[in-house]
Amino acid sequence: MPLIKKALTEDIGKVDLTSENIIPEKHNSFGIIKTKEKAVLSGLEIAKWTFGELGDVSTEILVKEGIWLKPQEIIRIRGNTRAILKGERVVLNFIQRLSGISTYTRKFADEIKGSKASILDTRKTTPTLRYLEKYAVSIGGGKNHRMGLYDKVLIKENHIKIAGGIRNVLSQIKGEIEVKNLKEVKEAIQNDAKHLLLDNMPIKEVKKAVTLTNGKNIILEYSGNVTLENVKEIAKTGVDYISVGALTHSFKSIDISLLLK
Repeated sequence: MPLIKKALTEDIGKVDLTSENIIPEKHNSFGIIKTKEKAVLSGLEIAKWTFGELGDVSTEILVKEGIWLKPQEIIRIRGNTRAILKGERVVLNFIQRLSGISTYTRKFADEIKGSKASILDTRKTTPTLRYLEKYAVSIGGGKNHRMGLYDKVLIKENHIKIAGGIRNVLSQIKGEIEVKNLKEVKEAIQNDAKHLLLDNMPIKEVKKAVTLTNGKNIILEYSGNVTLENVKEIAKTGVDYISVGALTHSFKSIDISLLLK
């Protein structure tokens, strides 16, 4: 996997100065990777891929991704000690961050359980890590919005401004369109919009937008300053989706460690 190779090159460079001056070349070890806090894990296969790049190391994944786990052993590894130590930081960096995303996503998904709404991610991802981070969102119970600019139309404020308004832009292309108030909601509906992004709208207006679109086969998505404290209230309005950029830019990495026995 090119991304893993780049990460290993970044960390190891030409030589692991410490291990190669301390650890005999043929030395083997057994080790465990464990999570030290409750979490929803993702990215565990990266351990196999990473150690597979480095040498004779076997990897056994002990747990399932996508479910709440208590602090426990999650992976067992056995093989060349130098290879294990070369891959340790790269493996932990990936799994800690991806598990942070999946855990944070699950917290949002749990908050809105029972509503019709789903949690969506955004393009607010770490450059070059988008596929992995969106994978972590899906493992955590969220849904992927769009991978990039190429796979879905999303007409935002700047597009509308340059095109000369909602009516003009929707005459050029149909797709999801950002609206900021009820006046814009009504104009978008009148011009055959089928997917509205309700950007930072007050809850009272969101409820009215739901009423306005009832029975019209229009998708409603809410976006803007969504938190664990307000996501349930947003979901209760009846919107279909809630976009949460924080899933991939404001998560907390999970505390995971590797220990040789």
